[in-house]
Amino acid sequence: MSGDVVVDFWFDPSCPYTWLTSRWLLEVSQVRPVEVRWRVMSLSVLNEGRDDDPEGDPEGYLWIPVRICAAVKRDHGQEALGRLYTALWTTGTGDWIGDLREALATAGLPVELAEAGMSTDYDDVVRASHAEGIGLIGDHVGTPVVSVDGGRVVFFGPVVSRVPRGEEAGRLWDGTLLVAGTPGFHELKGKPHEEPLLERDDA
Repeated sequence: MSGDVVVDFWFDPSCPYTWLTSRWLLEVSQVRPVEVRWRVMSLSVLNEGRDDDPEGDPEGYLWIPVRICAAVKRDHGQEALGRLYTALWTTGTGDWIGDLREALATAGLPVELAEAGMSTDYDDVVRASHAEGIGLIGDHVGTPVVSVDGGRVVFFGPVVSRVPRGEEAGRLWDGTLLVAGTPGFHELKGKPHEEPLLERDDA
């Protein structure tokens, strides 16, 4: 909508905490003048060259969903990417993303795009989008990266284990902007992570 604050949200589709943050932003958009735009980043790219494997992904499976997301973003746009992201986490029944082909179909996208997950054809797209997001904040953070008004304020997270709703979501937004927008601010942490409370009917 015209006059809304544009919020670019870089995400790796495989992270459950990032999923909860994305649903928080959608809640924010209902109570604050915010428009969310969806962008891709990759934990696989972020962790390249490390001696350890913080994601426990030696087979490189995390490349598959992010490649599909990059293909959707490039060929169908960020709104389609947002639909796919929602479908990935609402069509499954476990504690991770659902069937990729089913998610594509639910999002109204060609199921053949699932083949992009096993190809390197979109790796340059993944890397370029990832570099754009990380370039705003630095590679000391993970997913998600949030940029407000073209980089006026940029932050990682917030990491939440449940989705704040309504005005609670709005207050967290207000506070996050206040803290992250303070000159010289670098980091704020809360309690240790709790298990993510995934609600499959979240839109």
